[in-house]
Amino acid sequence: MQKTPFNPALVGVRVVTTYLPSHSNPADGHYTYAYTITVSNGGNLPVQLLSRHWLITDANDEVQEVRGEGVVGEQPIIQPGTSFRYTSGATLTTEIGYMEGSYFMVVREPMKVPPDELPTFEVTIPAFTLHTPHALN
Repeated sequence: MQKTPFNPALVGVRVVTTYLPSHSNPADGHYTYAYTITVSNGGNLPVQLLSRHWLITDANDEVQEVRGEGVVGEQPIIQPGTSFRYTSGATLTTEIGYMEGSYFMVVREPMKVPPDELPTFEVTIPAFTLHTPHALN
């Protein structure tokens, strides 16, 4: 019996951002934000997040590009119907900016095959804003 191919659109990404005034120094152009991301697997096969790519843009159109393995030191395997949540941070020189990017993932089926031997797929993370509480009022 052949399995149904995995649909990458079944991987969902939800983002919640928070300004961290205690880690910021606006007088020096230092604004720090936390973002909590929940990656959900709505498919019928386990998936693994292997790497990330971020573009972080401030109000001056200065872009920081970040690439790396996994997230917060992990390359989580997300089972069908479950999610993985993590919190990380970014620092901007302006009180408003945005992030966008992508995760590179694999379907971990069969589990005994090393992830680098499996085909990857990309999950796009749409732009989300980073801003101080009063910046968008």
